[in-house]
Amino acid sequence: MTIDPSLIRNFSIVAHIDHGKSTLADRLIQLTGAVSDREMQDQILDSMELERERGITIKANTVRLDYKAKDGKTYVLNLIDTPGHVDFAYEVSRSLAACEGALLVVDASQGVEAQTLANVYQAINANLEIVPVLNKVDLPAAEPERIKQQIEDVIGIDASESVLISAKTGLGVPDVLEAIVTRLPPPKGNADAPLKALLVDSWYDPYLGVVVLVRIKDGVLKKGMKVKMMGTGGLYTIERVGVSRPKKETVAELGPGEIGFFTAAIKEVADTRVGDTITEEKNPTAEPLPDFKEAQSVVFAGFFPVDASEFEDLRDAMGKLRLNDASFTYEMETSAALGFGFRCGFLGLLHLEIIRERIEREFNVEIITTAPSVIYKINMRDGTQISMHNPADMPDVSLIESMEEPWIEATIFVPDEFLGSVLKLCTDRRGRQKQLTYAGARAMVVYELPLNEVVFDFYDRLKSVSRGYASFDYKMTDYEEADLVKLSILVNTEPVDALSMVVHRSRAEQRGRVMCEKLKELIPRHMFQIPVQAAIGGKIVARETISAMRKDVTAKCYGGDISRKRKLLDKQKEGKKKMRQFGKVDIPQEAFISALKMDEN
Repeated sequence: MTIDPSLIRNFSIVAHIDHGKSTLADRLIQLTGAVSDREMQDQILDSMELERERGITIKANTVRLDYKAKDGKTYVLNLIDTPGHVDFAYEVSRSLAACEGALLVVDASQGVEAQTLANVYQAINANLEIVPVLNKVDLPAAEPERIKQQIEDVIGIDASESVLISAKTGLGVPDVLEAIVTRLPPPKGNADAPLKALLVDSWYDPYLGVVVLVRIKDGVLKKGMKVKMMGTGGLYTIERVGVSRPKKETVAELGPGEIGFFTAAIKEVADTRVGDTITEEKNPTAEPLPDFKEAQSVVFAGFFPVDASEFEDLRDAMGKLRLNDASFTYEMETSAALGFGFRCGFLGLLHLEIIRERIEREFNVEIITTAPSVIYKINMRDGTQISMHNPADMPDVSLIESMEEPWIEATIFVPDEFLGSVLKLCTDRRGRQKQLTYAGARAMVVYELPLNEVVFDFYDRLKSVSRGYASFDYKMTDYEEADLVKLSILVNTEPVDALSMVVHRSRAEQRGRVMCEKLKELIPRHMFQIPVQAAIGGKIVARETISAMRKDVTAKCYGGDISRKRKLLDKQKEGKKKMRQFGKVDIPQEAFISALKMDEN
């Protein structure tokens, strides 16, 4: 028996990191009695330990709530808890496509931030009804009236009827439930039409295989049906259909407007792509849902085990993470300096950090991460175009016609007093200013920046020049031609592939100098002199010399002719020369780790 669509409300919560999204979700679950007080815990929808610790949502999650409204009817509320971070923007857009409305949660003391803006524009573009909610109104610093005005000025939506709440204490939360029922529209859909369902998310369960989260647009989904994924062409037979309250419950069928999950003996998460359309094999829908695209890796980095004997453990860890996260890709690579490892692709820097932390925590493997790089497009003289993920794979310069690098559009919110240093930071990173507007005492700056200038340490620098007050969000725009060169680091005239990088010609010399100075401090002295050089092709642009440890061979000469001392020194000189020719420089792992933590200056 399907539920009457007029009694269903599908909604998502849109907020900047740390504005109280997960806390509000907790209160809604508690008020509707979906979880008993005994089972209740903070951030109940964030199942990963890492999510709780950092206070961020990494994986989308849903919960079905039954709410008896003031009009006497019982409504079914489907809350989709989405990640807030820009790295997961595509997943957020698919989750929003499964909803008819969104709660825009804004901190009543901090106001609108960059990610609030990015996600709310996604919701507006998806034609969702938006209800502004001002959280943390119980704080002494809260200024609800000013923030309402700011929402109207910056986002351009009516905020006069904003719901004022404190998610922590529960103040005003019942009004949010009423607003969901009265102000958000019910879903549309035809139960008699062919099945059309949106794949919102999927995760791996060791007992059931892949569990697929879907939003039914038309038709009915039930056990025993043969379904087809329109994007990948996969055919599966439905084994069980259910909903999450937040415990998994099996139901007979899902009808139009409902959100639930199914299992169908699917082996890999990679077979279920977020945004795909699911239809019945025998009676398919005419056309798939729009805007489906595959997740693209944006940032690449090498992962190598600190202890070479842990390589197999690292391989297992990668395989297990890939089971649950199809947007993370990896392939094997070897490095002369670091041994065997993997070249991994990520959706962004936060994604990279999370995967690294999960490998170290959940699988207990310590890893070295090489400097992150982006995908460059190389136009060859013979008319072909190749994509380069790893600076070590750069073809011969004489065969290259031109190189293109990815650019992003960054939106930065910053208090007025730090504006100057933020503008300087963006200009230093080859940024082009597009827009500068004010919302009260805060400036909103829109800059175009090359992605490879952002992936290293841009976010850290931005936080330090603005004392943590700036908020930053970006979206990929396009590729542009640039004068890029490969900067190689040579230690004792031997190139070290793990330290090579692609940089803009104008920054190459400075980057090379910083790298050489750093390595001079990090590499221990040997019995012979070691040159550390930075080179572009055959041209050395920077050099530092690590002086040799010296034994005083003339100590045993007391008195006598100077020629005896000279003879001993010349003999030592010859030995040093020979040693330098055949000697091997040991670069300790700590030196790599420190050198790859990019330039602070």
